[in-house]
Amino acid sequence: MTMTLRLLLLLGLCQKTVSEGPPQSPESPDVLGFELPAVNYETETADSFTPGPIGALFRMVQVFLRVVQPAAFPEDILRKIIQRKFDFSADYEKVIHYELGILICAVLGLLFVILMPLVGLCFCACRCCHRCGGDMHQRQKRNGTFLRKYYAVSLLVIGVFISIGIIFGFVANHHLRTQIQKTRKLVDNNFKDLRTFLNETPSQISFAVSQYNTTKKKAFSDLDNIKSLLGGRIHQQLRPKVIPVLNDIKAMAEAIRDTKDALVKLNNILEELKMSSARLSTVLSNVKMDLEQSLGDPVCSTPAAEAVCNSIRATLSQLDDNINLSQLPSLDKEIDNVQHVLQTDLSSLAQEGYKSFNDIPEMMQNQTADMVSGIKNTLNAIGLNVETINEKIYFQDKMSDLLGHISYAESYIRHLLPKLEEYYVCWWLGGLVVCCLLTLIMVFYYLGLLCGTVGYDRNATPTTRGCVSNTGGIFLMVGVGVSFLFCWILMITVVLTFIVGGNVEKLVCEPYQNKKLFQILDTPYLLNENWKYYLSGMIFDKPDINLTFKHVYSDCKDNKSIYSALKLENKYNISEHFDIEEYTGHINSSLDNMNMEVNNVVLLDAAGKKNLRDFGHSGVDRIDYDAYLAETAKMPTKVDLLTFADDLDEKANKLPSGNLKWSLTTSAQRLRKTHHGEVVPLASSLKSLHQSIQELQQQSSGLGVKVTNIISSLDAAQDFITNNLSPVIAQESKNYRNTIVGYFEHYMQWVKISIKERIAACKPVATALDSAVDIFLCNYITKPMNLYWFGIGLATLFLLPAIIFAVKLAKYYRRMDSEDVYDDVETIPMKNMQKGTFGFHRHQTTQLL
Repeated sequence: MTMTLRLLLLLGLCQKTVSEGPPQSPESPDVLGFELPAVNYETETADSFTPGPIGALFRMVQVFLRVVQPAAFPEDILRKIIQRKFDFSADYEKVIHYELGILICAVLGLLFVILMPLVGLCFCACRCCHRCGGDMHQRQKRNGTFLRKYYAVSLLVIGVFISIGIIFGFVANHHLRTQIQKTRKLVDNNFKDLRTFLNETPSQISFAVSQYNTTKKKAFSDLDNIKSLLGGRIHQQLRPKVIPVLNDIKAMAEAIRDTKDALVKLNNILEELKMSSARLSTVLSNVKMDLEQSLGDPVCSTPAAEAVCNSIRATLSQLDDNINLSQLPSLDKEIDNVQHVLQTDLSSLAQEGYKSFNDIPEMMQNQTADMVSGIKNTLNAIGLNVETINEKIYFQDKMSDLLGHISYAESYIRHLLPKLEEYYVCWWLGGLVVCCLLTLIMVFYYLGLLCGTVGYDRNATPTTRGCVSNTGGIFLMVGVGVSFLFCWILMITVVLTFIVGGNVEKLVCEPYQNKKLFQILDTPYLLNENWKYYLSGMIFDKPDINLTFKHVYSDCKDNKSIYSALKLENKYNISEHFDIEEYTGHINSSLDNMNMEVNNVVLLDAAGKKNLRDFGHSGVDRIDYDAYLAETAKMPTKVDLLTFADDLDEKANKLPSGNLKWSLTTSAQRLRKTHHGEVVPLASSLKSLHQSIQELQQQSSGLGVKVTNIISSLDAAQDFITNNLSPVIAQESKNYRNTIVGYFEHYMQWVKISIKERIAACKPVATALDSAVDIFLCNYITKPMNLYWFGIGLATLFLLPAIIFAVKLAKYYRRMDSEDVYDDVETIPMKNMQKGTFGFHRHQTTQLL
């Protein structure tokens, strides 16, 4: 414990120390994230140590100790004793009062040690003088059978208790042996963990310092990409206002070209249709004229043909065209207007607007080149300052000193381990001998019970008992003799181990677990009358700083850092050495003073606006589309020529053969040919023209309103750029600055948190202290020792009643030299004696037991 405490204090003497603990760093900006490399230790903590099933026996002994020593931990007494340099004279009454239970048990044990040999000596002398049951004569009693059974059962029960105590002794002795064998591994693991702790601490610091380069690379990357990061963000802020307008202008430029193409196409189709309509009209007029001439034939005057000719003559008015495309005006004027609009390339003007807008990030990069260079120089200067922090900490030297102390402590402990193992072997052999002595006594008792019980014959008289029964009695008396011979030695062992083990358990183990031991050490002015707090006086030479053993142990137990546990900010304030406000202030001022001007961002110049207005006044939206649609929706002829031709053939078939019939049939064939050659193509062209007119009507609908809206949106976007570009640049520059500075603020905060809470986590120190006190001293040695004296003491105490019952019972198993003689059942027994010898005569009515 002392060596571990020295190591803990030596760690505190590191003037420039750092820490470890659970990282609670703020969210890292963007993708920056830091994580210290994990450190793995091999030693199990005292909390994870489990003694196994034997733990129940340990708890039973602790309950017994609480009964024997019910007083609370004597904090005040120990404080006064320590203050008086361990002078017990002034407080011996309080010490005796606290130790009263242990002292009473020790005194009783010593009385046992003193009296048992005297009692054994007296008992032996009396037996030799044929006293105290030494005469080989057994008085016959009416309850003799009951007494024999009572003594046998009592001795057996007591033997069971003694055996339990012996088992406790064997178990404790074996457990102690098993645990001591683990000591070397425990020592190796603890020193290995301490070395790992000391070796990893400088590397953790170096790792933390080296992460500045990662931060700087990220910042440099952002500075080199200011075009996309700052300019891109400004671009994104303006994009919702600008891009839709430019897209509308670009779409309108395409619409102008499409409109011009559509108008030209419509105008050409319309001229072709007019010509086709004229040809159709001429053909129909010729057919109609031919039919009229044919109907002038004399055959039509005959009664048989007159009705047919009249019906044909009545339908001739249907042979005419149904459309009048000549009344539709030409689209040449609108085409000329749109052609004039197209003289200005609106699409190119829109592309210039795109280019002017997309050049904003490039402008940002060009205007901030000098500023970026200055910030990079500042960041390099911060890097030089950070790199010197590792040198300022002097950690490597301190770690080397501590490694030297640890090596010395390890060599010292390794030198002691062989002696400890030698002492342990002596202890184990001694404990084994003690347990074997008790086992030997119990073997005599059990053999006596076994032989006496098996060899006892109810029909035999005391003088005629068998050899087996007599041997049983002899075994019992041998057990009694061995008990008197060695029980006082056993009790000396019990008293010594009880005093040591009980006091260690009550004064060290229990107060160590509930931390009351640390509270005593933390008493102001206890260890040094001039220092209020010993640790702070020793580490900082400032004894008024509230630094306690309990606080240091608890923090190390929770795996906090030495920096936090020892409050080393009082000696080395890490925040002062990681203060970069001077540098971040320079970066902030550089970015705040960033004068970026974005001029000549013209989305569409005056020529482009005039072009849009001209297109709006081109008259495309004022064309009489209804007239065009109404005319093109008609059929080319008033009557279906195929139907008319079929009807004409049918009527011609009713006429007699001749010129009239042939003329009608020829006209019908001409009508069919006209339908396929002229009407069908004209009808298809009219349908296509009708659809094109509908599309142009839909496209040009509200053209003036669309142009007005585009110009209004364009003016609004241009005004937004003119009036709001500077605030947008300022805001995005501020965000960009916060991002760059945030990298380093985050890094510095992470370093501070790491140094204060994570680096040099001192759990191995607390584990080493737990291993020395809680595991080795208490669990490996004290608890098995306490179980040992508890079991051996239990067995030794029960030897006393075992002796009594064994002596009593031996009378009923051993072969007697004389016995009582009865004349009859009611007769009082008379003892016949001969001088020098006992002579007995057996009567026939003697009661056999």
